[in-house]
Amino acid sequence: MSEDEYAPPYRITPTIITLIEQIGEMLGRLSFSSDMKNLRLRRIHRIQTIHGSLAIEGNTLSEEQISTILDGKPVIAPPREVQEVRNAIKAYDEFQHWHPERQSDVLKAHKTLMLGLLDAPGHYRRGGVGVGSKSGIVHVAPPAGRVPELMANLLGWLEKTDAHALIKSCVFHYEFEFIHPFADGNGRMGRLWQTLILAQWNPIFSQIPVESMVYARQQEYYKAIAESTQAAESTPFVAFMLQTILARMIRSSTEIEQVIEQVTEQVGALIRVLKDGARGTRALMAALGLKHRPTFMYDYLQPALASGLVEMTQPDAPRSPTQKYRLTPKGRNVLATGGGHQYRGSAGEIGAGW
Repeated sequence: MSEDEYAPPYRITPTIITLIEQIGEMLGRLSFSSDMKNLRLRRIHRIQTIHGSLAIEGNTLSEEQISTILDGKPVIAPPREVQEVRNAIKAYDEFQHWHPERQSDVLKAHKTLMLGLLDAPGHYRRGGVGVGSKSGIVHVAPPAGRVPELMANLLGWLEKTDAHALIKSCVFHYEFEFIHPFADGNGRMGRLWQTLILAQWNPIFSQIPVESMVYARQQEYYKAIAESTQAAESTPFVAFMLQTILARMIRSSTEIEQVIEQVTEQVGALIRVLKDGARGTRALMAALGLKHRPTFMYDYLQPALASGLVEMTQPDAPRSPTQKYRLTPKGRNVLATGGGHQYRGSAGEIGAGW
């Protein structure tokens, strides 16, 4: 990068170097573990991600309510909060198709996250905005007229920098919050975009709910932002976020065995539906009361197929429009021993109880 190109200020400290090394070690452990592919674990992490990021912004829905919405079922809750969850589900379903350095994708993501919540989602703000706390205004964002230029500079730096992905994701997150380019939704956008940057570096980050740990450390999060603003560099925020990422990775490593031991109600429900014979995808979703196809695929069908409990009627033509699914002998045997029995296969299989 030439000297006349924009570069946000930050320093690489010994603490930051140590944290990067520790995160690298944890990445090796998690990437080696086949259980990170456990579909139940992915669902739990997705729910934690959405809950954490929205709870920071004041959304009161519980993880259980978010799970219900993810299944396409109604919940009794404030309509705005339900809309926030639905938007976040869609955003995290689509986010790996976006390019973090593209302004068009930033605007598209904001529109997805804030649809029905703002008059003009997907557009930079046109007025001044400040960030407040109980003690008053803690940050006054740059004038709206400067937002397009500031965002262009930041995205240009993101595209060209050779900084480590862990560093640039944190720096971008802080600078995005400093600019505060939108009238609302900046916090959830900054967290989403940091996850996107990290996931494009290593896909495992799409499964690690860093947002949930940020929520648990919410006051420290705001403090790190304030300290970086006071220091006129993002170094304090980078250190905080790296500590948070490492803490969440350590927690994820301990969750793996716990999830393997848990009962999966979704697989049990699918097996019960199939007890009377083979059915296609639409019929199964209708019988299960599901409207969200990815939920059906990732939480019901794929775990059942992977566990050998369910099989395709046309295994040589998996995408056939007439494809149906039926119980295997193993699935029929597990169903026959139900009534509160917990099924647990070998490592990596998903336990199903009903």
